[in-house]
Amino acid sequence: MIKQDWMNKGYIDEPIPQGLDLAAEITRLKKEKGALLMAHYYQKGEIQDLADVIGDSLALAQKAVGVKNDIILLAGVHFMGETVKILNPDKKVLIPDFNAGCSLADSCQPDDFAKFIKEHPGHKVVSYVNTSAEIKAMTDVVVTSTNALKIVESFPKDQKLIFGPDRNLGSYINSKTGRDMLLWDGACHVHEQFSLEKIIELKRQFPEAELIAHPECKHQVIVLADFVGSTAALLNHIGKSAAKRFIVATESGILHQMQKSYPDKDLIPAPPVDSTCGCNNCNFMKLNTLEKLYLTLKYEWPEVNVDPEVARKARRPIDEMLRLSKNLDK
Repeated sequence: MIKQDWMNKGYIDEPIPQGLDLAAEITRLKKEKGALLMAHYYQKGEIQDLADVIGDSLALAQKAVGVKNDIILLAGVHFMGETVKILNPDKKVLIPDFNAGCSLADSCQPDDFAKFIKEHPGHKVVSYVNTSAEIKAMTDVVVTSTNALKIVESFPKDQKLIFGPDRNLGSYINSKTGRDMLLWDGACHVHEQFSLEKIIELKRQFPEAELIAHPECKHQVIVLADFVGSTAALLNHIGKSAAKRFIVATESGILHQMQKSYPDKDLIPAPPVDSTCGCNNCNFMKLNTLEKLYLTLKYEWPEVNVDPEVARKARRPIDEMLRLSKNLDK
């Protein structure tokens, strides 16, 4: 029985026995319950190291299809848990903390977006994966930062498009394709916060360093970047590049995998405007902890549920994304 105060808090709040090896207990519970742990690259390194599946939004969606496990624990944020549930309606999908939301998803509320669509008839709707299930249900195709450019380009040139909710990613795609998509005015609080002045100072200090940036960053950072790409693309680029030093303009969690994969490379996190540590963290992603993962597996709560009719409508644009991603990569 879940205590009422846990329900109110959105996560299980219970003292952890002193000296408990959380990593070992999480591993034991995964095996005992046959659970699969999926983690986003923006999670803390200790969580990434325990994950059975790790990746960016596209990889997590792709790998969520056809999961055999009855329990899926998603270490990420709420919209990711919804996506996994939509793709696995008969599975129990858990997230460690219901408070792990997304500033970008929150910037696009269903009633407001429905009104925006109605005001622009004749437009197809392209929605970023960083949205609620309700927004996906209004969408023709979902995209991630990995496949957005290719999927947008797959539409006829004369097809009018609405792109939401990230204005920075939408603007980047418009600049690369020459399109004039209507953009919803939303943004990611992490990628909005990078300090152009501090990045320029780092470039002066380390002129040999490549600046690599996520397309959710502001235009001024994108223009300055040597390489722009999704989280996974940034990781792969470091391995392909001859450069030895990189200034990384995205959420700092990816630095863990970058350093593990390429220990000979020097990685400098691009600093936000208001920071003394030099890192730019997503406070929502960092709500997930080993303690919460352990308790979530122990009690099998919080559980993600999506209204069946909303899930049915949202499944179609997600499947379309996965289909197009597969075909466009051939």
